[in-house]
Amino acid sequence: MTTPRLPREDLTAAMAARRELGPDYDDAFIETFVDRIEETLDARAAAPSPRRRRTPAPEPRHGDRDHSLAMAVLSLLAAIPLSAIGVVNAGLPGLLIALTGIVLVNFTYTFRPR
Repeated sequence: MTTPRLPREDLTAAMAARRELGPDYDDAFIETFVDRIEETLDARAAAPSPRRRRTPAPEPRHGDRDHSLAMAVLSLLAAIPLSAIGVVNAGLPGLLIALTGIVLVNFTYTFRPR
């Protein structure tokens, strides 16, 4: 369905009539012209808007795969030996350093530029 438009021929004829009638009828001409514009705007507002189609989410390209699950599994697998090595060699501070390192790696992976 198309939106209503003001016909150009009507506007051209109205302008020609205004020139012929002279400045005495300017107020009447302006009122008529504004009424026509308002009618057109009201008709456009009442017309149903075209339905927007939903665009499907773009499929990830080959290089855009999400490796979050793999990163989480590898972090857990690395945490076991690293925490054991940290505890044996440095006690509680070694454990905290190993776990802090794993957290930093995951943090930088999560917030990396894409």
